[in-house]
Amino acid sequence: MNFNFQKLIKGFINYLNFEKGLSKNTLEAYEKDIFIYLTFVEENSIIEVKQISHHLISDFLEQLYNLGLSDSTRLRYISAIRSFHKYLLNSNKINKDVTEKVDLPKLKKSLPEVLSISEINEYIDSIATESNAGIRDRAIVEMLYACGLRVSELCNLTQKNIIWDYQILRVIGKGSKERIVPIGNSALNWLEKYLKEVRFKLSQLNLSEDYIFLNLKGRKLSRMGIWKILQKYAIPLNMESKIHPHIFRHSFATHLLEGGADLRAVQEMLGHADISTTQIYTHLDKEYIKEVHRKFHPKA
Repeated sequence: MNFNFQKLIKGFINYLNFEKGLSKNTLEAYEKDIFIYLTFVEENSIIEVKQISHHLISDFLEQLYNLGLSDSTRLRYISAIRSFHKYLLNSNKINKDVTEKVDLPKLKKSLPEVLSISEINEYIDSIATESNAGIRDRAIVEMLYACGLRVSELCNLTQKNIIWDYQILRVIGKGSKERIVPIGNSALNWLEKYLKEVRFKLSQLNLSEDYIFLNLKGRKLSRMGIWKILQKYAIPLNMESKIHPHIFRHSFATHLLEGGADLRAVQEMLGHADISTTQIYTHLDKEYIKEVHRKFHPKA
């Protein structure tokens, strides 16, 4: 790849890092996607971004489709390309945003998989809490489900994030945006039990800092560490294909809406910048309503 394109990618990633405050994983995904995009551009004899046309972008998206990439992966590429061209426009590297003319493919929105309330209860009740690890793991699952947290948000929780007097949690989400989420009584009780009885036994000087959830070596739990913990309890229940950290977030939102919660309130608790992102759960709710109708209506 020519030096100019490499320089633009570096500038774009620095912009996302310092101006948008995106996570390391997100930055790496953007960098990879734009590298592949600009490689395609260069292969089509384009050496300056001003020469990129909306036709070329459409060709790139068509190639992604022909490669058999999933809708979600193609959507990620589209998002990255749009952000990149907006960065170029704002940096005066180009004088028009050609992505505005691109006919974007219609991607089907797949409904997120969720656990039923009985499945949630079965899973949580299966966690043996006679050991220190068991108490910690119960607190982890309770917090994931009670607060609708992303796994990265759970990993980064500190004791300072808990406002005990009001039973709420200060969550630092995507783009370093802060939101407030209530903690349910069950989650609050298990969190308190873990902090009082277990955390100090796991904590290691200069390693644990103020992070709430620690591994057995005293360091903050990683995303993979959380995934392994969840799978440990899923396997005996034959739920390993269903259980992953995000399914508790999906279930949190769905169960709130099924119970009659206001969409805007759920949006705030999930930390979605756009309510359209939250609205996918209303579609899921409609599927639930239809299923109830099919199951219980005598003429369904």
